[in-house]
Amino acid sequence: MRLRKTSAVIAAAAAAAFSLTACNGENGSDTGAAEPSAVSGSPSGAGATAAPEGSGEGGGRASTSASAPGSAVPSASSAGGICRTTDLSFSSSGGMAEGEVLINLENTGSASCSMHGFPGLDLKGKDGTVSAERNSGRSVPTVTLAPGERTDFSLYFPPNTSGGSGVAFTSAVVTPPNETHSHSMPLDVSIPAGSGSASRITVTPVGSGK
Repeated sequence: MRLRKTSAVIAAAAAAAFSLTACNGENGSDTGAAEPSAVSGSPSGAGATAAPEGSGEGGGRASTSASAPGSAVPSASSAGGICRTTDLSFSSSGGMAEGEVLINLENTGSASCSMHGFPGLDLKGKDGTVSAERNSGRSVPTVTLAPGERTDFSLYFPPNTSGGSGVAFTSAVVTPPNETHSHSMPLDVSIPAGSGSASRITVTPVGSGK
């Protein structure tokens, strides 16, 4: 009888242990099934969300970067933007002294616009092209032009007073500040034939005055 009771106790204990192991195994299986589900669900969910968010964040950065120039020049933003070459007319007039020409820029667009900085200017002739250097020492204002208003900048060059033919230019290619499109206009400029003459051709910032 004692042997039977002991065997029964051992059998009961074994059954209990087996039951506990089975329960733990089921829980571990459930946990294991839940973890892959959560992990796989998390990347795909993050990926689905991250793509638009990444695009949105990228757009935000690009937008901030694009608005930075407007922040640097507040009037350009409030005035409707940078003056574009297509919305400007170009002409020239005499300066205050020999060796100076004023390049006039008029806003022919329907909205106000702004300019800030140095223009680009290339003189062209049969003998080649010369690019004007920047005339340092001048203030660089922000100029806002309403429709119909105009501003100017100065082109300085060494005048040809030698009596000889010198080097003649017949046109100028002008690029407004912060623009990539240029405008070609007729312009007669003659400088001495000396090798150092071209380096003395300079332009002032737009709207810097005399």
